[in-house]
Amino acid sequence: MNSVQRSVPEEASPSGEVGARIEDDQVLASRAKHELRAFGELYERHVTSIYRYVYYRVGNVEDAEDLTARVFMRALKHIYSYNDRGVPFTAWLYRIAHNVVANFHRDNSRHPSVPLDEVELQDAHHDDADAHIDGQQERDRLLRAIRKLPEDRQQLVVLKFVEQLQNAEIGQIMNRSEGAIKSLYHRTLMQLREVLDEPGR
Repeated sequence: MNSVQRSVPEEASPSGEVGARIEDDQVLASRAKHELRAFGELYERHVTSIYRYVYYRVGNVEDAEDLTARVFMRALKHIYSYNDRGVPFTAWLYRIAHNVVANFHRDNSRHPSVPLDEVELQDAHHDDADAHIDGQQERDRLLRAIRKLPEDRQQLVVLKFVEQLQNAEIGQIMNRSEGAIKSLYHRTLMQLREVLDEPGR
């Protein structure tokens, strides 16, 4: 899977291409019901973002690779029932990923845990070693706080800050209105601030 991941561009499409990209996904999804090659193109297009989403939810490479494979196996199994109802193909894919991750945590009876030494939420290339250490400690503190949030709020944080999706896109993935996402986002930030302000954190 890693070789496939490296072949997938990390950069998001320029904003001017988003509409065309969604349309292409819908056309490919329709073709994928009868053509394995079309599904393969969808896989190559989206495997990196789905893997990244899963990784931040489960916390280690081995589980993330296994679960990402499950996401696409499930998508392939159910592609015949996919219908374009104004919801992007990516939202359908993220919903499958969410369900796969939720089942994983339920089956393993454990909380999402991201190895702190493997995660960087922003670039940490500093000339000053002390500044780098301080920055890493702040990220570690933030990640510990995020893991204390309810599952839906953890999902929102990953989609918002890791995948950098807009509220409307997150709403489609989480099956909520854009207004509900804005409200949840506000409550999540308030709760995160309370967790970070707890004594000893």
